[in-house]
Amino acid sequence: MSSPISTNLVPSQHSNTSKENRHLSKFKPSFWGDIFLSSPSQMQMDAGTQQEYEELKQEVRRMLVANMDKSSQKLHIIDAVQRLGVAYHFEKEIEEALEIIYHHHCNHIEIDGDDLYTTAVRFRLLREHGFDVDCATFNKFKDENGNFKESLIGDVKGMLELYEAAHFQLHGENILEEALSFTTFHLKWWKDLDVATNFPFIRDRFVECYFWMLGVYFEPHYAIARTFVTKVICLISILDDIYDAYGTYEELEIFTKAIQRWDTNCIDQLPDYMKLWYSETLKVYKDMEDLMSKEGKSYRVQVAIEAMKRQSQVYYVEAKWLHENYIPTMEEYMPIALLSCGYWNLTMSSFVGMEDSITKETFNWAFNDPKIVRASSTICRLMSDIVDHKVERERGHVSSAVECYMEQYGVSMQEAYDELYKQINNAWKDINEEFLKPTAAPTSALNRILNLARVIDLLYTGEDAYTQVGESAKTSITALLIDSIPI
Repeated sequence: MSSPISTNLVPSQHSNTSKENRHLSKFKPSFWGDIFLSSPSQMQMDAGTQQEYEELKQEVRRMLVANMDKSSQKLHIIDAVQRLGVAYHFEKEIEEALEIIYHHHCNHIEIDGDDLYTTAVRFRLLREHGFDVDCATFNKFKDENGNFKESLIGDVKGMLELYEAAHFQLHGENILEEALSFTTFHLKWWKDLDVATNFPFIRDRFVECYFWMLGVYFEPHYAIARTFVTKVICLISILDDIYDAYGTYEELEIFTKAIQRWDTNCIDQLPDYMKLWYSETLKVYKDMEDLMSKEGKSYRVQVAIEAMKRQSQVYYVEAKWLHENYIPTMEEYMPIALLSCGYWNLTMSSFVGMEDSITKETFNWAFNDPKIVRASSTICRLMSDIVDHKVERERGHVSSAVECYMEQYGVSMQEAYDELYKQINNAWKDINEEFLKPTAAPTSALNRILNLARVIDLLYTGEDAYTQVGESAKTSITALLIDSIPI
């Protein structure tokens, strides 16, 4: 029997390869070597482990066949089993469970989980397993103009699931095309900024910023507000690094004037790296203004814009102090530093997407620097200065409260620390007093300010966990956003 492989493809052992023109590549050798040949197999289980393994399989199997009050519970179990890569153990149980869910869905029997996340999971799993589920199920998430509702933007979990579900579209399913475009656009804001390329000098801390704002408000109904203020804190962080770490004094002067004008016509006069920040910032606020104008609340965004303008002004003052090697007195330093820490700006921004109890009077109250806002900013500024000042002085940074106090009063570093910690303690007392009834503002507004102070206490006690990505940040983010809570 002849070989199916042509002998023409087999090189002759007598051929002179040294004279042949071969396009050889110098491929790197295997990184792994023989490690997987010499390592003992990890798949062998002792009797105890094997028994536990079988018991866990039976437990999952029971969950898949059990009657549950809500079909959404079964969906989430199936989804988890598939994502863990162990669904091959339970193919029969999963198929039978989805048959029942599909039947109930088609006949509108005991349908639960009408939210975006559950609807998208149901659609994806059914389509994935070959069930002809109708994509019209997503019509309920559209507004009267036929567009996906803007309120969905803040539901990150639901948006991610809708994004996945949209990949199971068939020919002619325009709504899923729209869903894919809608989710892709709104989910990749930070990625599109491409900070590693466009801002290589900044702290790339999007996850930390989102975690920060979750501390300000985690409730689902604040999703839109949280999305906006997360973008704002990201923009503030980039702006801070532009003023502190990269921009020349001459560039910063032009930049500050452009921000005060808040006009796209100013973009051409800026360096390229400033152009991107400027155009993206104007877009973020314009998008939020369009959303708020539908509710007659566009004035809120105007207040937030003024806060961002003031942010750049105080950054420029600090840049001027550094340029002139000037160490201000505490009386000069604190009014500027309480604004440059960003908490006054974030307070205004955190109110923008909130409920109707936040009125124009609330914004006017907060804009005029009341005691509780000043106290929250004091905690932010002084805790940051205490843990950061040594590193910042080494790289060339404006004097902190520590240096200002030492210079003005001729005291040691430890004595300056002691005084600043007293001021932090007094600021907490001021916050507590502002919650006593009758309050000067709605409790919902006061809670945002209190929560800002709480987050800074978490991130800046003993270290700058934001800049250095310290253990407190890693542990907290992992616990909140990665590790699930045992049930």
